[in-house]
Amino acid sequence: MLSLVKRKNIEHQRKSMMAIAWSRHRMRTSLSQILIVTTVLGVVGCAEKRVNYEVDLTVPSDFFLGPEDVLKVMVWKSPDLSGEVTIRPDGTITMPLIGDVPAAGLTANVLAKRIGDRLTEYVSSPVVTIQVKEVNSYFIYVLGEVVKPGKYPLKSYANVVQGISLAGGFGPFANKNKIKVLRNISTGPEGHEKKRQIEIPVHYNDILSGTAVPGNFFLRSGDVIVVP
Repeated sequence: MLSLVKRKNIEHQRKSMMAIAWSRHRMRTSLSQILIVTTVLGVVGCAEKRVNYEVDLTVPSDFFLGPEDVLKVMVWKSPDLSGEVTIRPDGTITMPLIGDVPAAGLTANVLAKRIGDRLTEYVSSPVVTIQVKEVNSYFIYVLGEVVKPGKYPLKSYANVVQGISLAGGFGPFANKNKIKVLRNISTGPEGHEKKRQIEIPVHYNDILSGTAVPGNFFLRSGDVIVVP
């Protein structure tokens, strides 16, 4: 009789242990599935951010021209077509023979090519070079919880940290990890560009630790740093 009771107890304990083991197995499986889904979603989210910012945040290989910049346009062997011009507030310059040429938002090399293309109607194989004599169009805004908010004209490219430093650094109540940079960009084919504004999140502490995405990127003319 005692032996029968012991066998029943042992069998009951064995079944209980199997049930506990199965429960733990299911829990581990569920957690693994959750982890996999979370990881995939995280990768997708990161991929979307990289797609959004990949083009917009690269360091410009040349200066982007803007109103009030002074240019020296040189057409080889054509001194009557060469000279200094200032980009007008509407973003154009006026050239002999070809008239008004859009210049703002272009690099000097791109503008030189466009002038050369239009001059081919009047000059055989024109060679055009452009030198930027004065930079007057590059500026950024730093607004919000900084010591000296305002508009800052610049003579060379500055990154996010340098832009904040120009404004005297953070104010006492600044939220350093919810900064955003507002930037106007153009999309679409030449002559049919559409302008829109993008918002780029900035996490200052991540920049300092070297883990920020997109990082301490370079600012472009007209960018607005907003520190909440």
